[in-house]
Amino acid sequence: MADQNAALGEKPLDQGLRQLLGYALKRASAVATGDAARMLEPFGLRVTSYSVLCVICQTPGVTQTQLAAALAMERSNTVAIIDQLEKTGCIERRRSTQDRRVFDLHPLAAGHSLMQQATEALMAYENTTFAALSKDERQMLIRLLSRIHQ
Repeated sequence: MADQNAALGEKPLDQGLRQLLGYALKRASAVATGDAARMLEPFGLRVTSYSVLCVICQTPGVTQTQLAAALAMERSNTVAIIDQLEKTGCIERRRSTQDRRVFDLHPLAAGHSLMQQATEALMAYENTTFAALSKDERQMLIRLLSRIHQ
């Protein structure tokens, strides 16, 4: 609606908010997350399940606790995602050799394949959506955003 007003030559209704970094981040995040969700849906993944699968594929043997901490998720929320990924044959739990109370998470071939396909779809989306930014600008934006959450 605000952008429709701007197209008509009127000031956007949220004009006063657009100078706030947090508001700009919220708007950009909403667009990117919504689009990513649509891109991942054909793969049977959500943004969170894709994130979990990526960490497990990139860090075989990660524990549920480590995974939750890395993704800033509640450990209990990761359990349902891990259950689903295990049920679909993407990952497996193995009892830790260090602590029998703990399970290590390992990707299976189907998980690697699914992550690869989903990543390719997301990269294609980002290349189109962020085409106005050069590769260097994208990397700079990632570095700047990383400084905020670190």
